[in-house]
Amino acid sequence: MMPKRWESLLDRLHDKWRDPILTCLTILMVLHLFVVAPLETEALHIQPVGAVFVVLLSVALLILSRSLVPVIVIVVVVGLLATAVVVRLRGRDALDITLQASAWLLIALVIIWIVGRAVFGPGRITYHRIVGAILLYLTIGLVFVALYTMVGAHSPGAFSGLNIAARVSLPSDLVYFSFTTLTTLGYGDIMPVHPMARSLTNIEAIIGQVYPATLLARLVSLGEGQARG
Repeated sequence: MMPKRWESLLDRLHDKWRDPILTCLTILMVLHLFVVAPLETEALHIQPVGAVFVVLLSVALLILSRSLVPVIVIVVVVGLLATAVVVRLRGRDALDITLQASAWLLIALVIIWIVGRAVFGPGRITYHRIVGAILLYLTIGLVFVALYTMVGAHSPGAFSGLNIAARVSLPSDLVYFSFTTLTTLGYGDIMPVHPMARSLTNIEAIIGQVYPATLLARLVSLGEGQARG
C-alpha cells in the first residue's frame, strides 16, 4: 500500500502529465536505442547515461501506472544486473549476458503493459497517445533484442555475422538486427541460423507488419475522427 498523500500526488501528476509523458518516454527510448547504444561501441564512458535513463523511466512509469509496480520491477532489475556483475567476475559470460537480457526484457514488458493501457485506454485520442503507440512499436524491438540475446548466449553460432559475447558493441549490433527485422528491411551482414532464432525473426517481422497496419492505423483514424467531430 502507498501512503495517501503519495497516492494523491500521483493522481494529480497522472491527470496533468499522462499524455505528455508518453511523448517524453518515446524521445528517451529513441535516444537510448539509436544514440546511446551506438556511442557505447566507441568505448565512450557514458554508462551513467543508462542509469539516468532507468531513473527517468521509473519515474515516468510510476506516474503513468499510479502504482508501485515500476518500483518493484526496477528493484528486481537492479538485482539481476548486480548478479550479472558477480557472475561476470567468475567468467561465466553466457549466464552474465542472459541475466542482463532478462533485466531488459522485464523492463520492456512493463513498458508495454503500462504504456499500452495509457495509449489504448478510454479517453480522447491525442497526439501524445499516437506517439505513445510509436513507443510501443520501439519497445517491441527491445523485447526481441533481449530474446535474441538469450538465444545467442546459449546457442553459439545462432546468428551468422553476430557473436553474442560480452563486448561493448553487442547492444548496438542487436538493436540494428532487431529493427532491421521489425521493419523488414532485409538482411545483409547478420543472418539467423538457429531454428529458434529464425522463428523469432519470423514472429518479429509479422508483428512489424501487422502492428502499424492495424492498431497504429486504427488509433490515428480514431484521432482524426475525433478532431473532425
